[in-house]
Amino acid sequence: MSGRLELALEVAREAGGLQRRRFDEPRTIETKSSPIDLVTDVDRACDELIRKRILARFPEDGLLTEEQTEHPGRSDWRWVVDPLDGTTNYAHGFPHFAVSIAAEFEGETRVGVIFDPLRDELFSAELGGGAARNGRPIRVSDTGELQRCLLGTGFAYDVHSSEDDNLAHFRRFMKRVQAVRRAGSAALDLAYVACGRYDGFWELNLHPWDVAAGLLLVREAGGRTSDFDGGPVPSSGRRVLASNGRVHAAMLEVISA
Repeated sequence: MSGRLELALEVAREAGGLQRRRFDEPRTIETKSSPIDLVTDVDRACDELIRKRILARFPEDGLLTEEQTEHPGRSDWRWVVDPLDGTTNYAHGFPHFAVSIAAEFEGETRVGVIFDPLRDELFSAELGGGAARNGRPIRVSDTGELQRCLLGTGFAYDVHSSEDDNLAHFRRFMKRVQAVRRAGSAALDLAYVACGRYDGFWELNLHPWDVAAGLLLVREAGGRTSDFDGGPVPSSGRRVLASNGRVHAAMLEVISA
């Protein structure tokens, strides 16, 4: 295990522990870019905890987190962090959220960790080393027919104002697959593709911190990731498709219809 993976695992558990302890407490809730783009005091506390722990261990590394501006760093490593993915769920007491931590080297994701503190599930991956849940190897599903698939998706914070709102894709997939879930955490959606709970996932208008760790998990678990044209996922995370690989072409056909 590399030093950065070891640290990511430790810090994810620390931040998740804080989320678990404060889950039933009153919380301060504010809005950011839109009335549905929320941030809580727990988001900020976790962000601060993660930043301090990473920079104390690797002070030369860059750091990009959802809640603060980018710390450029002086090494070829950059951490990409969502301290609390699923803030709207957390703010409403809905028990589905996670910590997401990735580490990139020269723009390539090498380490990915996602921790669900309420289920005590710690997903991890290292480039070339496979993916695991609580230390045990995981693999994507072997579903090969779209009509037998369970898919995950979500809607971005600009859904009230953007024409690119995912509703057309959602409708088309609902007519073609067994079921679609929209649970409110892209990080966990990708982790669920990696461990075979979902057969595929798509979403628009995400950000690097939403997907960096999860995309590595899917690939290391034997799945496939792409943009909506079948090319590499953009670093922005704006158009993300992930699957077990066997239904990827069929999902691309539905998206392009």
